[in-house]
Amino acid sequence: MNVRPKKHLGQHFLTDQSIARRIAGSLTADRCSTVLEVGCGTGVLTRFLLEREDITLYGAEVDTESIVYLHEYFPGFAPRLMEGDFLRMNLAEQFPQGVNIIGNFPYNISSQIFFQVLEYRDLIPEVVGMVQREVAVRIAEPPGSKEYGILSVFLQAFYDIEYLFTVPEHVFEPPPKVKSAVIRMTRNKVTDLGCSEQLFKQIVKTSFNQRRKTLRNSLKPILGKECPLYESPIFDKRPEQLSVDQFISLTKEIEVVLPVQ
Repeated sequence: MNVRPKKHLGQHFLTDQSIARRIAGSLTADRCSTVLEVGCGTGVLTRFLLEREDITLYGAEVDTESIVYLHEYFPGFAPRLMEGDFLRMNLAEQFPQGVNIIGNFPYNISSQIFFQVLEYRDLIPEVVGMVQREVAVRIAEPPGSKEYGILSVFLQAFYDIEYLFTVPEHVFEPPPKVKSAVIRMTRNKVTDLGCSEQLFKQIVKTSFNQRRKTLRNSLKPILGKECPLYESPIFDKRPEQLSVDQFISLTKEIEVVLPVQ
């Protein structure tokens, strides 16, 4: 196909047609018919997305070889294929009416893709993505799990997460060293956390950066050594024990003694 998978782009091309069809069918597109495929590669997923009559498909691709290939084999799709880095795109300008995101996400930037989704969350009602299984588990895990972390809290604050299915290594070229998985994220009804989002992010990040410590110890860089809030039982907990709602409540309490400037 004259498209070589490139290590520096984190490319592992899916070769199994049945899995590609299943991924394409996992996007409901209930709230928005516009879809952006991130990293079209050799078009194995593109093909099945183009067969869907209920969506209008766009693509984002940085690999020149892939772009040449896609133009040749999907000429009707070419005008909607954008050459560029998804992480640098201004989705508000390009898709002001909203857009769903789908793709076999490059492993080396999968977390960055999800943070980009969060940045434009009010324009992105649905995401279907294939990522490393450990990343998928981390995103979908509930509180109390050792995999539950920063990305879990941030994404679950604004999206309902579904772990759909696991994908084995041998259906890729080249085969990755780990299993992959497909998740679906559906925008929930939360439009505002009811607290400072900046402080919320700071508290979540600071807590999980020292996840083995209790909140009383991990949050000292923010609250100091003698904060009166430490008397609350919640500070005896470790970050993975807190739900999204508990992190929001904690942020509201901290705002009282530490107003955001």
